[in-house]
Amino acid sequence: MSNDQGEALEGLHEKKFAIGASDAIATAGSCFAQHIARNLRLKGFNVVDSEPAPRFLNANTAEKFGFGVYSARFGNVYYVRQLLQLAQEAFGEREPSNWIWEKDGRYYDALRPSVEPDGLDSPESVREHRQQHLAAVRRMVESATVLVFTFGLTEGWVDRVSETVFPTAPGTISGDFDSDVFEFKNFDYAEILADFQELRLLLHRHNPELKFIVTVSPVALAATATDNHVLVATTYSKAVLRAVTGELARLYPDVDYFPSFEIITGSQAKGRFWDDTLRGVSPEGVNTVMRHFFRSYPPVAVSPPAKELESAEGVLCEEALLEVFGE
Repeated sequence: MSNDQGEALEGLHEKKFAIGASDAIATAGSCFAQHIARNLRLKGFNVVDSEPAPRFLNANTAEKFGFGVYSARFGNVYYVRQLLQLAQEAFGEREPSNWIWEKDGRYYDALRPSVEPDGLDSPESVREHRQQHLAAVRRMVESATVLVFTFGLTEGWVDRVSETVFPTAPGTISGDFDSDVFEFKNFDYAEILADFQELRLLLHRHNPELKFIVTVSPVALAATATDNHVLVATTYSKAVLRAVTGELARLYPDVDYFPSFEIITGSQAKGRFWDDTLRGVSPEGVNTVMRHFFRSYPPVAVSPPAKELESAEGVLCEEALLEVFGE
């Protein structure tokens, strides 16, 4: 096996299944998953967009509000339980608690706070938007043939009573932190493995043919809520996630592990794939990961963009959206 500073790495990955022109690829996960989704589109893959931007939004505004970043407008999904609870809610198996947060008179969906940077004007608007989102998640699950999911973190915040998990700490984007209501949780190996196994079973009940490509984000933690140094916390988090993804790929023929983490962090890279922060991945690093990805999953013939999955149930009328985003 060659070891050439990340340019070739022959034998790095042996795919379990092919991705063809007829496959519909859904993407979700931590921030690194955004690179995968964008590059798949550029190479002509049929990437699911079940929650497309209104036609009147320009590209920059659409991205700011979470449109087109992933296959539905859920923002970053940092840990598996977050995606599991979203799927459970979308298919009527779970009702989240304490999920509408307020800040400066504006209201936010605490389960995806970043997709409404300025918040909404009432709790009722938040509920309406969430129903549209859940319909989009159902369409995504039912239409996809492959789900690419990037495992990002083990650290999260949980409602003490309902165990509803949140992607950000209360009081950061919105809401207020109350230690009697919320608690920090660092998910361990057994919990993450069990969460993905439950997620896989749930999704297969609604789409038995769905396959999975799992990756681990190489992006380091910016901070930690543990008592450890952030470097130690990062190493723990990534080691646990890497162990879980490896076990999932060993157990299930429909789960494939792609080693983006190793391409960026391995000794052969000599640290050259980090950006100036030394925790984010540089454009060269992203390009190298995707080059290896497309060696395993060769690009299909360039085709028109994936059909936007719309329905009367799942799309807010443009008049209502104009009230949110402006003319």
